[in-house]
Amino acid sequence: MGSEIEERNKALVLEAFDTLFNKRDYEAAARFWSPHYIQHSAHIEPGREGLFNLVRALPPTLKYEPGVIAANGDHVIVHGRFSGNGRPRAWIGADVCRIADGVLAEHWDVLQDEATKAESRSGLPMFAGYFAD
Repeated sequence: MGSEIEERNKALVLEAFDTLFNKRDYEAAARFWSPHYIQHSAHIEPGREGLFNLVRALPPTLKYEPGVIAANGDHVIVHGRFSGNGRPRAWIGADVCRIADGVLAEHWDVLQDEATKAESRSGLPMFAGYFAD
């Protein structure tokens, strides 16, 4: 069982991701990301504005689905699916966020294209117990 702080941090990340990626409410999303946000992703320009600009450039069909989430102190990792992103495949991501002063302060990710059932050597889906195709 996680501590109260870890549970709050997980809830913060889930609300932040939903607000930005699904609702596309940039004004509300700004309260979740530090103005000094550090971005380690190779796919995203630096800072909070780099992230927000990336999302603005994505199709309105973008949808984020969270899956497994875990926290350790001020770090949260969430496994999720980014579909409707304008790419041939959804991205399955493991996003690691560091929380400081009640906001997302730093981010790392690992992203890969979602495999189809025919491509899955294990025969198991990469996310949520089902294949998207």
